[in-house]
Amino acid sequence: MSCGEPHETDCAEVLDHLYEFLDHEMPDSDCTKFEVHFEECSPCLEKYGLEQAVKKLVKRCCGQDDVPADLRSKVMGRIDLIRSGQAVPEHEVSATGADLPGVAKE
Repeated sequence: MSCGEPHETDCAEVLDHLYEFLDHEMPDSDCTKFEVHFEECSPCLEKYGLEQAVKKLVKRCCGQDDVPADLRSKVMGRIDLIRSGQAVPEHEVSATGADLPGVAKE
């Protein structure tokens, strides 16, 4: 997606990191770049608005569910593996999360 206009911050970069922006997981300087981009680029602003609405809907509909501690632990373990640069095989995760690669099954 792109409006076809040149921007200081490329549309692809904005869309690749949109959830980091939505979740306030990026440095303030990057947030500022994204805000400037949204002021200049209506397609990216529209995508941002859509993703923000989806996130609010999911929170409203699913935000009350308690996450089992073992599932949270397994997911965080996988995230740590990925962040450390270790190879993590692609694997389908079951509804219970028990099939996460690199995590021993109970």
